[in-house]
Amino acid sequence: MAASTNKVEDHRKKWDKDHYESLAKERIEEEQRMALGIQSKEMPVKRELLKQRDYKVDLESKLGKSQVITKTTPAACQGGYYCNVCDCIVKDSINFLDHINGKKHQRNLGMSMKVERSTLDQVKKRFELNKKKMEEKKKDYDFEQRIQELREEEEKQKQYKREKRKDRKRKADDSIEQSLDPDMASLMGFSGFGTTKK
Repeated sequence: MAASTNKVEDHRKKWDKDHYESLAKERIEEEQRMALGIQSKEMPVKRELLKQRDYKVDLESKLGKSQVITKTTPAACQGGYYCNVCDCIVKDSINFLDHINGKKHQRNLGMSMKVERSTLDQVKKRFELNKKKMEEKKKDYDFEQRIQELREEEEKQKQYKREKRKDRKRKADDSIEQSLDPDMASLMGFSGFGTTKK
């Protein structure tokens, strides 16, 4: 065996340090973007600021009603409260309110959980508006008129009770007269048990 003059290659794999270092940097940047909520390689989504809802939440339409639910009943018609934005069912009203005020539902509506900051002028206008509403309520409340309405209501109630009492007496007199046999009454010498007043 002769010794070869050629360079003997090592059986170990040689690593390209620059390539793996660039991959590690990309991975770290991606993790930082995910932590901030930014999607990779895309611009962040601009969401609308949180605002007051302009509709009334219906919690009482199904209250006290019974419903038959089968396996084939659609999700919107099953028991509980159905959220068509998130396509989910919530079993009670408190959890439904928590859901529609929550982060996931608001995000599906296209809103962020941030609220617009009000300026000083906006706050002053709101105070003036509330002050005008309170003054209108005070003007609408007339004490004398309210007492007059209560007296009229009491008088109506008394009249209604009198009418009911008269009806009951009339019905009782009619039932006595119907139960009395006229032949028997003439035989005994009287015409009825009631008074002479009608």
